[in-house]
Amino acid sequence: MDWEALWLSIKLSSVTVLILIPFAILLSRYLAYHHFTGKSWVEALIMVPLVLPPTVIGYYLLVGLGSQSWLGQLLEELLGHQLVFHFSGLVVASILVNIPFAVQPIQRAFEAVPEDVRDAAACCGMSRMKVLFKIELPMVWPGVLTALVLCFSHVLGEFGVVLMMGGNIAGETKTIAISIYDSVQAFDFTSAGQMSLVLLVFAVTVLAFTTSLSRRIGAAHVSRRR
Repeated sequence: MDWEALWLSIKLSSVTVLILIPFAILLSRYLAYHHFTGKSWVEALIMVPLVLPPTVIGYYLLVGLGSQSWLGQLLEELLGHQLVFHFSGLVVASILVNIPFAVQPIQRAFEAVPEDVRDAAACCGMSRMKVLFKIELPMVWPGVLTALVLCFSHVLGEFGVVLMMGGNIAGETKTIAISIYDSVQAFDFTSAGQMSLVLLVFAVTVLAFTTSLSRRIGAAHVSRRR
């Protein structure tokens, strides 16, 4: 069992979620409440990582953020290190790949908020930020929770974009998914089986917990309306 790789994967998932979810809440809210020219194209662009192979995204990130590009050179000067083959590069890649997993469930939750509720809050003189934190977030919490779990779990098992962007550097970019691949390549099926089982148990447990919690929250909302 490669505990170092497991810890690195958990760290990557946690950092990605902490950065991505607040951004996804604001973006999802804007997309849910506003109609503008080109909105369908923006939503399509957000959903691209769902249909585009992770290795393709990883390739473009590798080329666009590598030391051969002007952007990569600029970031290297600002950060003191290049993003490619570095943990920070994995964070950037994970955020981009998981945008649809974060935005879609939260946007659907915001779209389900009744317009008269927001109008009533505005009539009471509440600011937009107060409406967001006092009214909307408690109502869209199941969507936020779903997005959080999906992103965390997806980053934990991500392989293609991580390998392309970070390579296989122990303690820096070698996640548990890459460690499983290395174990299989070395015919160490015992270690690969242990790590795969950990991810399987985690995925089933988290999804079961999320489904149960979402049902309880939904039942609570229904009972309150009655």
